[in-house]
Amino acid sequence: MVTNELTTSRATPLQAARARGRVRGRLILLGPAFVAAVAYVDPGNFATNSAAGARYGYLLVWVVVVANLMAMLVQTLTAKLGLATGRSLPELCRERLPRPVNRVMWAQAELVAMATDLAEVIGGAVALYLLFGIPLLPGGIIIGATAFAVLALRSRGFRAFEIAIAVGLGVIVLAFAANLLAAGSDPGSAMAGLVPRLQGTDSVLLAAGILGATVMPHVIYVHSALTRDRIPATDDTERRILLRGQRTDVLLALSAAGAVNLAMLLIAAASFRGGGPGGADSLEGVHAGLGQTIGTAAAFGFAVALLVSGLASTSVGTYAGEVIMQGFLRRRVPLLLRRLVTLLPALAVLAIGLDPTQALVLSQVILSFGIPFALIPVVIFTRRRDLMGNLVNHPLTTAAASVVAALVVALNAFLLWQVAAG
Repeated sequence: MVTNELTTSRATPLQAARARGRVRGRLILLGPAFVAAVAYVDPGNFATNSAAGARYGYLLVWVVVVANLMAMLVQTLTAKLGLATGRSLPELCRERLPRPVNRVMWAQAELVAMATDLAEVIGGAVALYLLFGIPLLPGGIIIGATAFAVLALRSRGFRAFEIAIAVGLGVIVLAFAANLLAAGSDPGSAMAGLVPRLQGTDSVLLAAGILGATVMPHVIYVHSALTRDRIPATDDTERRILLRGQRTDVLLALSAAGAVNLAMLLIAAASFRGGGPGGADSLEGVHAGLGQTIGTAAAFGFAVALLVSGLASTSVGTYAGEVIMQGFLRRRVPLLLRRLVTLLPALAVLAIGLDPTQALVLSQVILSFGIPFALIPVVIFTRRRDLMGNLVNHPLTTAAASVVAALVVALNAFLLWQVAAG
């Protein structure tokens, strides 16, 4: 007994985790990507994917698929960055970039956090209205306040928070799986939608919105902090073991999120494209249209998924705000103040009565413009052997990530040109 106790006391954190058994030892490595994945199915995705399906049918299926593949690559890199360096992306930016550049990075990251909260709070408020008839402004306040309850789970350790978020993701997956089965789809048209093409400025705007709603800048920042804070590695062998676990984590979590995003578009395309209920490109219209075309159960499932999405994603967004401020400025602020900074713009939109769905879509476009500011540093840092050690990128990985960054910048430049040209 004494020998076993001494052996356990000398075990590294990873060895102690793996000693729990084959299954539990592997499950303990999963979690951070599921926290990130909830942000990939936030209310902004509901708005942009549903609007894309309602307006253009299966035209933008390829955007959803490509964006999800890009997200897998990006989240794998940012998870690896936190694991290899023991620091979050904002911390590395503060340490490695000139101070003026770091301040610009912080300012745009705060705008990204506000745009994120705009989508999450508005979406949750719309869900409360659809389910219980609560007006949007009080509903937004309820969603913002409820985030504290989810965030409080972090005081019990990282597993409680991760499990709660993963359960929320599971509810969303089940709701959309049931609705897709009920709605059906046209497999041939869906396959044709994998061919890249666009139709005018509005389709480009939606494509940029889908990209912004899928590749989320704030979870690029937060994922590196999640892997940094989790299980510390003591040598290169343990880092490689943890990296394999993180790759599995990303594959499972973002596959689930990608399936939900694709289901959103397919349901809207099957139910509303070509003579479906009017107004189906708004959240309220989708809810009403599902009730007309599929049934009340489908409409209820959509509203419940929207509510769970808003609650879970706004909690992750608030945590991301902490990571951003602490990393870029090395400052901590009270959680209540941090919550209010990003919550107020969303409440202002609700108070003045702007169209919720249009505000959601535009917020996702803002997020798409924030992607390069987060993605380019990730590519630069993960290719540096002095930072990454034996986890440094393979040249092909760096090339692929560079192509992703270039595509994002090109899409946004094309969007600006299209809008300027009318």
